[in-house]
Amino acid sequence: MFSKSQIKLIKSLTQKKFRQKHGLFVIEGKKGIFELLDSELLLHSLYTTEDIFDAPKAQSFYISEAELKKISNLSTPQTALAVFHIPEAKDFSAEGLSLVLDEIQDPGNLGTIIRMCDWFGVRDLICSHGTVDCYNPKVVQATMGSIARVNIGYTDLAEFLEGSQEKFPVYGAFLEGNNIYSHAFPTEGFLIMGNEANGISPAIESLVTQKLTIPQFGTSGNTESLNVATATAIFLSEFRRRTLTGK
Repeated sequence: MFSKSQIKLIKSLTQKKFRQKHGLFVIEGKKGIFELLDSELLLHSLYTTEDIFDAPKAQSFYISEAELKKISNLSTPQTALAVFHIPEAKDFSAEGLSLVLDEIQDPGNLGTIIRMCDWFGVRDLICSHGTVDCYNPKVVQATMGSIARVNIGYTDLAEFLEGSQEKFPVYGAFLEGNNIYSHAFPTEGFLIMGNEANGISPAIESLVTQKLTIPQFGTSGNTESLNVATATAIFLSEFRRRTLTGK
């Protein structure tokens, strides 16, 4: 049995202010927990209905399915939930291509984008202060453990990009711009992806040195623009293809 104070702490971590206050976040499910236990992240506590994790006994609690339901954020709880310490933010390396997010709001989109960064080897993910918190439980779930392998930071984008413009090109994803399949693509610099509804904000657009677009091949004028996570995957795939082929 675990205490009411433990339950209260875990449930409070659904809110950003309490994640920041305690420096903790939650992840659910075996795969994600295995990934994070195998990373540099520090475990705070583990709650599980199965004895399958190689975690310190003092931080592990074996609980019933009914008890797991009390602390789970999922409609169908999995077999384990873990609490980890939020790591200290690292400096951005500014090596290769860095991804920049301007006001991304949907947790699922951010979680998927973090997975894309992990898959395509993008080390730094630079987010505006208005972008959804990467330690939101829905974001963490969508990363499937990739959150442990991508350096994610939040900053004033305008200030950051103004200080970086002279050293690195700043590319932005727009509905109108140069075709990514025929335009020279960067081997280093910053690629900005904008808000789901409004795209890149005017203040950040003014700092873009080159606008890029994914061309539409379908002929229907009624087709909705690509989801930001899908568009990010296409941009990063094309970037990696160019770095491998040199074309």
